[in-house]
This record gives sequence, C-alpha cells and structure tokens, in this order.
Amino acid sequence: MYKVFIVDDEPFILTGLRDILDWELLGLEIVGQAENGQEALDMLREVPADILITDISMPVMSGLECIRAVTKFRPEIKVIVLSGYDEFMYVKEGLSLGIENYLLKPINLAEFQSTLETVVEKLNVSRVDMEWSQYTASVLKDNMLLRWMRNQIDRNELSERLQLLGLPINKRFIQVALIQTEMETESFQVNTAALAESNPWFFTFWDADNDFVLVHNFEDKDAGTAEMDAILKRMIGTCPSDLRIRAAVGAIEETENAAHLSYESAKQALEFLIIHPERKLIYYEQLKERKKDLKDSLPEDWNEYTKLIISKDTPALMERIDSYLSEERMEGITPDLLQEIALDWILYFRMLIKDIRSEMERELIADVLTSIRTANSLPALSVALKNTAKKVIELLEREVKSPVVNQVLNYIEKSYGEDLSLKKLGYSFNIHPVYLGQLFNKAVGESFAEYLNRYRIEKAKEQLRTTNCKVHEIAKNVGYWEMGYFYKQFKKYVGISPTEFKGLL
Repeated sequence: MYKVFIVDDEPFILTGLRDILDWELLGLEIVGQAENGQEALDMLREVPADILITDISMPVMSGLECIRAVTKFRPEIKVIVLSGYDEFMYVKEGLSLGIENYLLKPINLAEFQSTLETVVEKLNVSRVDMEWSQYTASVLKDNMLLRWMRNQIDRNELSERLQLLGLPINKRFIQVALIQTEMETESFQVNTAALAESNPWFFTFWDADNDFVLVHNFEDKDAGTAEMDAILKRMIGTCPSDLRIRAAVGAIEETENAAHLSYESAKQALEFLIIHPERKLIYYEQLKERKKDLKDSLPEDWNEYTKLIISKDTPALMERIDSYLSEERMEGITPDLLQEIALDWILYFRMLIKDIRSEMERELIADVLTSIRTANSLPALSVALKNTAKKVIELLEREVKSPVVNQVLNYIEKSYGEDLSLKKLGYSFNIHPVYLGQLFNKAVGESFAEYLNRYRIEKAKEQLRTTNCKVHEIAKNVGYWEMGYFYKQFKKYVGISPTEFKGLL
C-alpha cells in the first residue's frame, strides 16, 4: 500500500475525497490530512507519505508553498494539485515543481482515478528500480568478499574494492566466523546483520554455501576475541526458539592477505558442529588438540578411498575399510578416540556429497551419526562406516541436481506469467538469490534469466498459434509488461517479430 496525505481547507472536500474512491483497490491508503499548508508541512515531517494531494489557495501557507517545502525533505513524493483556480500562473508554477497533474474542482472522478493509477505505476517502477539497485549492490559486495575469502583477488584490487564499498580494513588482525540457521527468516537475517554492523569493525555477507559470514578486523587480540565472543553469543541468544543456530569461528590471522585462512578454518570448524549438533558455538582453536590426537590414527591419504568411491568399486572399498579398521591396527585405541575417528570419516563422506544438498544427504548423515553413537564395538563401527560408504556411492550415482532447482522449474512452469526473479524465488525457498542463481546455472546449463525468457517465448509462440489474443495481450499473459522488451526477446529467440510470426500461421 502506498501512503496518501490530503490537504484542503474545506472539511467537506477532505471527507468527500475519502469516500469518493475505493482507495484500497488502487493500492493506496490515506494516512493523514490537514486544512492548511503549514499544518501539512509539520505533519509530513513525522508521517511518511508517497503521494500528496493538495489544494492551492489555503490560509497560513498555500499549497504551492507547501509543495516547495515538502519536496526539500521528501524529494521522491508525488504531488497532485486540486484547485478551483484555472489560472496559467498556478499551472505553470505547479509544473515547475514537478507535480503529476493539475485538476480543477469540481473533480472529474475518471480523470482523478486515472491520475492516481498513473502515479501508482510510477511508484511501482521506482520501487523496483530501488530494490534492483540495492540488490545489485548487495550481489557485488557478496561476490567481492567471497573472492577475498577464497584468496582469488590481488592486494591492489582488494584495497580498491574495500574502499569503494566503504569497508575499512586497517587493523592488524582478521577473524572470520560462519553462522548457520535452519529455515532462516528474513527478519532474523536482517536483525543479525544489523547487530553485527552496528560495530564498524564487523561486516557481513552471504557466501556460496548460504552461510552468514561475519568478518572482524581488530588491533588487540584479547579485546578482539572478547568482541567476537560477545556478538556471537548475542546472536545465538536472540535467535527464535524454533530456529536452530550454530556458529563456527576461524583462527585469528594477521593482515587482510590471510583472511582466507581464517575463513577456511571456520569452514572446518563448522563441519565439526554437524557431527556434534548439541553444540552451538565452536572455535577452531578448540579443535587443535583433537586433530593432534587423531593425526596418527586417520588414513594418511584419503585420495585412495575417494578414487574407489568415484569409480563405484564397492567390493574394493569394503575391503579397504575392513583393513583400516582391523583389530590389529586399532589395538590400544580408546573407545572415545575410536568414535572420534569414525566421526572424522563422516566428515570425509559429507565432503564428497556436499554438493548434492538434498534431504537424502541430510538423512544419511543423521542416520550414520546415530549408528556411530550407538555402536559399542569395533565390528559395529565397521558396519556403520561400510553402510555409509555404500550409500554415498548410491547418492553419487543419482543425478546431482539440487531439489530447490526442481522447485524453481516447477514454479516457472506454473507461474511464468507472474513477476519472477531470483530474489523473489530465493525468499520463497529460503535460499540466498546469488547461491540460487549459481545452483540453477550449474543444474540447467544457462542462467535463470535466459531460461525464463526462453520458456516465456515458447509459451508466447504457443498462444500465437492456438488463440485469437492480440500480441500485447499474449505478452502480458506470458509475463512481459513492456512491449518493446517482449519484441526484443521474441526476435532474439525466434528470429522474427511476434507480428511476423503470427502472419506466417
């Protein structure tokens, strides 16, 4: 709903304007009214409004004076003038102030409604442009910061980009934390980002795994560690009870050139939380002792196992696991350490299938964790790992296509005539639009925009062949509201215009 504010010194006009139209049907809501320009000016400093409807001649402050003053602090407001004065000087000055229309009293209802509809269309375009601009800036920021975390950007370019984005990186240390929640809500995401960025030395973005990345730049190790710990605990503490949250903190590194090392260690720590779901917060430093204990007991080279899994050589893989978990080799290892070894195997298996990101993958990990925790002997542990290895091979044999991509394809099929975007679909399916775009491109072989345009044009061709609808009606039916763009896309995919295509039938 766009907000409307009305100004007129005649009370019956104010009442009449409220009753003359179905404002809600037009997508409008009257949020305030005043009987002179000064009263309106004072109120509009507090009451947000998208449209101002005002008379010209009023006591205390005229409508034109009010418009001139209001547009200084609300330059985007749309103004419609209603006046009993058909004088050129008023019309001229009103036009110079950028008004949408100058309507004479008594009001022509059809013209008044048409003017409001036109203003709403303009506001819709402005809102889309603003949202697109914000979205584009967000995508650029996420992309640049992800390249930084992956060590894919040189020092000079990094410095220029950080300066362009207004992100100060001039302290000695960098530390990265990753936050995951299940079934994130938009409000939680916004509140979490706002909490982090209330401190100028924290900044955030979403990475390709849809993890919330928190980067901290600080000078003093002790103070920086305390700040990171405090903000993570606040995020966890403010998380709604029905959302599961977990956070992993990477190692502290010196200078921005080592940020990728902190990011990588945070990713490793995050994987550890998957096998210990009872924990909400883990620091990479806490895993060092565990890794030291495990070092001599884990396989020296995982590549041999990977080759057997990729080649789907189940018998050879079973034999190798049996050999690794033999009683002779595991002799003297405590039960606790044995379970830790098995959990590291699960992390290894999960890394092999992490791109599948399906319910089956989550069920597999959950089932095997249960079987490992309930295993009370080496043979039982061996059975659990071998069963997991077999299921990993089965998963890899299936088509690796994210279920969310199938959901998007189904949505396009049913709703191609609607206003569709990665942002809208990302919100619907609880996934970051940048990551959704990457998933879509990987699974389908072309971008979301290319696929959507191609699909819509095929539907347009079908309607041109089978209906008597006019070309502009078909354009709207398949999701194009701007005829020039429809013609351009049709010619791109068909080679001729829709009118020419219809003429050939």
